[in-house]
Amino acid sequence: MKVNWPKPSDKKSFASDNNSGIHPKILAGLSSANTGQYVSYGDDPYTSEAIKVFKLLLGKKTDPYIVYNGTGANVTGLGCLLHSFESIIACDSSHINCDECGSPEHILRSKIQTIPNTNGKLTVNQIKPFLEIIGDEHHTQPKVISITQATELGTVYTTKEIKAICKLAHSNNMYVHMDGARIANACIALDKTCKELTFDCGIDVLSFGGTKNGMAYGEAVIFSNSNISEYARFYRKQNTQLASKMRYISAQFLAYFENDLWLSNALNANETAKYLEEKIKDSFPQFKLTQNVETNAIFIQIPKDIALKMQDLAFFYPWSIEDNEYRWMTSFETTKKDVDDFIAKMQKTC
Repeated sequence: MKVNWPKPSDKKSFASDNNSGIHPKILAGLSSANTGQYVSYGDDPYTSEAIKVFKLLLGKKTDPYIVYNGTGANVTGLGCLLHSFESIIACDSSHINCDECGSPEHILRSKIQTIPNTNGKLTVNQIKPFLEIIGDEHHTQPKVISITQATELGTVYTTKEIKAICKLAHSNNMYVHMDGARIANACIALDKTCKELTFDCGIDVLSFGGTKNGMAYGEAVIFSNSNISEYARFYRKQNTQLASKMRYISAQFLAYFENDLWLSNALNANETAKYLEEKIKDSFPQFKLTQNVETNAIFIQIPKDIALKMQDLAFFYPWSIEDNEYRWMTSFETTKKDVDDFIAKMQKTC
């Protein structure tokens, strides 16, 4: 059979950090796992070493599990914390609520109780009223507070904010889950280690992202201790997240962590976002930024007719059509030249 391969593209966009390729060092790590034969389902030296590295990074008592993707990580992690009559408190803008096709509710049969976000975040005062129904058999019982770091709006929770949420949760016999699809970007933004931003603050489960920051695919679910991960192996398998050739994910993580590549990737993404923000303020003061640029996301209001022309130059997504709000994202491979070229094209269009 003849196959028509698409032509390689050098086109750049600001649509999503998911659109970027694989970092060359990670691709080399992936290739290194392709020599010889190894026992499947995680009983291989690459996975053993990746688990050791996660423990060094996040604490020796933590219990890591390698999975395929972010939705799988969230569902697997949450599944170990919930009964079907228990619920998850989350932002209305959270990925588990908006972008996972109802997976947590469909697979776990647990309700998500949403709260209007404050710049992408939850606050303790917003959560407290939901706790008044604890013990009432007529209501689903709040059991997990899920926060996202960095948030869907590119903002970040401070350690003080996370500790306050964890204190509230634990004092009410609840857990805290963190969706860390862009945890590296948050570490850079706050100049904190991953451990300082997660388990040192008291969270119970972390979905640790890699795909958005230079990996081909692969995430991890990390529990604060083995007491709450008793059934994690089974949830991972039941949720179709147990990779038979797990070494290909684990080898990527080894390259990801080596010489702190994951942090340098996130640093570039954050810095080029700030560079783009500065260029926009200088060149297009009529455009309104709707969020502080804290990581690698820019939210901006642009007249619709201008935005449509700009999307033909370098594609990006609408965020709120009603408000003419759009999202631009940078990644590990975005350069200042990419930004300059984008600005120059916009100047010709606008």
